[in-house]
Amino acid sequence: MEQMNELFYKDPYLREFDAEVISCTEGKKGFEVVLNDTAFYPEGGGQPADHGMLDEAVVSDVRKRDDVIIHYTDKPLTPGTRVHGVIDWERRFDHMQQHTGEHIMSGIIHRHYGYENVGFHLGADNILIDFDGPLTWEELMVLEEEANRAIWKNMPIQVTYPDDEELKHLEFRSKKELSGLVRIVEVPECDICACCGTHVSRTGEVGMIKCTALENRKGGVRITLLCGGRAYRDYCRQSEQNADISHLLAAKIYETADAVKALQKSDGEKSRQINTLTQRYLALKAEALPQGEYLVIDYAEDVRPVDLREYGNRLMEEGKAVVCAMYTNGSEENVYNYILLSQTVSLRDAGKVLNERLNGRGGGRPEMIQGTYRATREEIEAAFREVLVQGR
Repeated sequence: MEQMNELFYKDPYLREFDAEVISCTEGKKGFEVVLNDTAFYPEGGGQPADHGMLDEAVVSDVRKRDDVIIHYTDKPLTPGTRVHGVIDWERRFDHMQQHTGEHIMSGIIHRHYGYENVGFHLGADNILIDFDGPLTWEELMVLEEEANRAIWKNMPIQVTYPDDEELKHLEFRSKKELSGLVRIVEVPECDICACCGTHVSRTGEVGMIKCTALENRKGGVRITLLCGGRAYRDYCRQSEQNADISHLLAAKIYETADAVKALQKSDGEKSRQINTLTQRYLALKAEALPQGEYLVIDYAEDVRPVDLREYGNRLMEEGKAVVCAMYTNGSEENVYNYILLSQTVSLRDAGKVLNERLNGRGGGRPEMIQGTYRATREEIEAAFREVLVQGR
């Protein structure tokens, strides 16, 4: 690691500063400004860059290139002049909360299971952390509680720069080989890690840690994490949603899941009853049709395609139709689900023609074609009569 003497390392809580403009050149992402010192953190180590202002110029990104920190601005700045920098503090503090929370969680997992953090991404909405070993959700919840207890202790976070001899005897986490001055971030009872990011000064400032997802990934796991303000805002959103669901279901706030399960069960019973009645209705329609028709066209509202298929097969088996053209209403106005059936006539060519005429999509086998049409009922039935009897 390079010498770490920039303002964002000396004081990560510094929100405003003055500096001299060393150079300013126009590039693809705006103007590239170099200062003699800066409090803007450049993107690195999984942590996004700071945003803010340099006088009237908006700083939209900060990168380090060949050990030079470049500020990308929307306006040029004059070399040799002094500028006043203002950090987007809400963004910076959010990153400090997230990054420190990640250290706490990663360190605790490493202490208990020996797993390494093999991937870290601090995104705009959450943190993604990849570990090289398996965890269950139940195990993760135990670790999450331990991490929050470390936050409640409000322990001081220490940043040190050990010399080579001290590093030989220090056990710490690191994702890569290090050279030069090494910056060590230590969270008491949780973690010791080489890191170049910005952190809060005490664990209490992390606020809280909440794991929101766990998925198996490449022999290990990926954890989705929220810390501090993000965790709080997520709780508020979920609480508001649950309150609305509680009101809609007339259920107590902590009984909404049971209420939803009861509703699903009731809906399932109603769906079975509806399906039974639909089958009876289609059976009665089949009985009422005469024998020996070549083409039977039928529209049945709010009927599942599977029931239409069974209805058409019944008509053909009972000798009431050679070709069946069934359709039902779809999800939009003038969108209809269709199924064409025949046991003796190939429908492939007719199906293509109908799709062209009725703005249709779908396909299948010569004896069964299904899909959707975007047309009126009158247009559909007229096309059925014209196309399906051709070449008879």
